[in-house]
Amino acid sequence: MNDKGQDNDVKFAEDEKEAIEQLSKAQQLMENEIAKNVIGQKDIIKDMLLALCSGGHVLLEGVPGLAKTLLVKTISEVFNLHFQRIQFTPDLMPSDITGTDVIAENPETGRKDFRFIKGPIFANILLADEINRTPPKTQAALLQAMQEYEVTAQGNTYNIEKPFFVLATQNPIEQEGTYPLPEAQLDRFMLNIIINYPDITDEIEIVKRTTSPIVSEIKPVLSKEDILFLQDLVKKVPVSDDVISYAVMLVSMSRPDNKYAPDFVKKYIQWGAGPRACQYLVLGGKARTILSGRYAVSFDDIDHLAYLVLRHRIILNFQAESEGIEKEEIIKKLIHCARLFDLAKVS
Repeated sequence: MNDKGQDNDVKFAEDEKEAIEQLSKAQQLMENEIAKNVIGQKDIIKDMLLALCSGGHVLLEGVPGLAKTLLVKTISEVFNLHFQRIQFTPDLMPSDITGTDVIAENPETGRKDFRFIKGPIFANILLADEINRTPPKTQAALLQAMQEYEVTAQGNTYNIEKPFFVLATQNPIEQEGTYPLPEAQLDRFMLNIIINYPDITDEIEIVKRTTSPIVSEIKPVLSKEDILFLQDLVKKVPVSDDVISYAVMLVSMSRPDNKYAPDFVKKYIQWGAGPRACQYLVLGGKARTILSGRYAVSFDDIDHLAYLVLRHRIILNFQAESEGIEKEEIIKKLIHCARLFDLAKVS
């Protein structure tokens, strides 16, 4: 648990019901600490905390200058985790991320052997900054680590300590010098969160705070053990069969070749979401439930997660792009169709 002497001291009870009640206090403390550095973006902060409690990775998308990097770094301080940052550039190599073998002399035997020097991926929170500035070969270096929590180099496998989160930032694909992430890479991210420009009130506060000499001190709220406890607690949240069926049907309807797919899906979608989307909808719904102080996942939890989970998993076809169809519009229609669907019809 947390180190003794910390101001923000949260001790989770062994009883699961009490732990959920105490989590609301912890969440408020986390949001208060993050707000010292990040103005506004409250909904985005909640969604990121939701992903972290679920053990999922997050892809943050927005134009430069919206404090994406600052947000990730602040979250690492709130969780008191080992933080590493990688600035992705066109000349970055996979070994710059995972690590490399070097020749070193053994002081006892005098022999020269290969020794593995761990790369920045061996951290609790990894900020992959501007991940789409580097070619797909280097982007793929994250795949094994994100899914299996391990890295293979020169035939040897090295485990990554849990908790392990990849929080990647991405500039809009339309910008010069960007490489679209492969579908396999995108599917490893639990959520795709879009960061927009702040409103005028928040922007005024941003200017005031960033042009003053005052530096805020971020105090840790949770430790590694707390996070692992929360991830285990999230998995224990009950979900009804109806809610699970709804989540699966919502994802299935996004696939053009599915017999339950609506006409607009067959018309505008090239590829739909895979089974991992169903898993993340339910797991994210569980995390949202306990973060809200509730004990059972609702249909509304699934609907909220749908935009974040499906946005980067649905591939629109040329017709959709030519007609200016947005993914948010497609997902909204999918939710409507899934809500109206009679699950009893599924054989």
